[in-house]
Amino acid sequence: MSILPPAPPRLATETGQADFGVYQGIIPDLSWNGLAMSPLQRLGRRLHHKRWQYAAIAHDDFLIAAAVVDVGWNGTAFAYLFDRRSRRVAAAASANGLPGVGIRVADRAFGDAHFRFGGVDLRFARDGDTLRLSLDSRELQLDAAISLAAMPPVLAVVAPANYLAHSTHKSGGLTVEGEARGPAGRYALSGAAASLDYSNGLLARETRWRWASAHGRHMGFNLQQGYMGNAENAVWLDGRLFRVGAVEFDYLADDPLAPWRVRSQDGLVDLAFTPEGARREDKNLLIAASRYVQPIGRFDGTLTDPASGERHPVRQLAGVTEDHLSRW
Repeated sequence: MSILPPAPPRLATETGQADFGVYQGIIPDLSWNGLAMSPLQRLGRRLHHKRWQYAAIAHDDFLIAAAVVDVGWNGTAFAYLFDRRSRRVAAAASANGLPGVGIRVADRAFGDAHFRFGGVDLRFARDGDTLRLSLDSRELQLDAAISLAAMPPVLAVVAPANYLAHSTHKSGGLTVEGEARGPAGRYALSGAAASLDYSNGLLARETRWRWASAHGRHMGFNLQQGYMGNAENAVWLDGRLFRVGAVEFDYLADDPLAPWRVRSQDGLVDLAFTPEGARREDKNLLIAASRYVQPIGRFDGTLTDPASGERHPVRQLAGVTEDHLSRW
């Protein structure tokens, strides 16, 4: 198994080229100001610059996901609580902003992000080794403290993607405290495992991906097929991070609640996904649109350690898959 090189200090080299690669650690400077661009690319940069901060909190009884998304000319936010016992979305919040109003995502991995509009106030606030996630909305309230103090190795990627360049940071297996509140009552977060996705890049107007992610305290994975190719495919086992190859998603696009199969071409990942329910959201905002479904459920199968060849069983690991098309 090759050890991933340490993350570079910034996204672009001194010569203005994106520092493409797959790394371990956090890239401190996430500004694209040093990237060489043509006059036309600079003119359209605001329309192509996309940033988001996403968190998932997985528990035996529920799964919570929340995100603040800055698409450059507009912004959006969503959060939901899926009750795994009743197999339904027990509470949710979602809103679209207005250009330049109520949206901010900092150029910092696992840093500050804020959306406030349309009755939704969703905030990520970095406080030392804690990322505080709060939500105030009509149906769902959330107060969570995600600990970054003993964070497993962070996956950092800079890749061409489908336009100029894109960067992402992923981590999981994080402890979390706090509670969520909805119409069905209170949900204590103690005992859950949190995972984080911070992404920042210059993407094409139409971007599509399929995604699978699940994280426990000692095991997790991030798998994608689409605009990032195989650059962000990774597995965490007992505090170690390693890459895996291209993955294939075998599923029914017109029936996403049917079983899924997710396998890597190098044989290191072989997973069956059993959906328990899903969150869907289709939007058509005239100049922008999205088609999105995120099934929630459990993964079973094996993850193979490329260093030792040992096969690690995956049993009922809570997580999500996703089929997403954005025209943004």
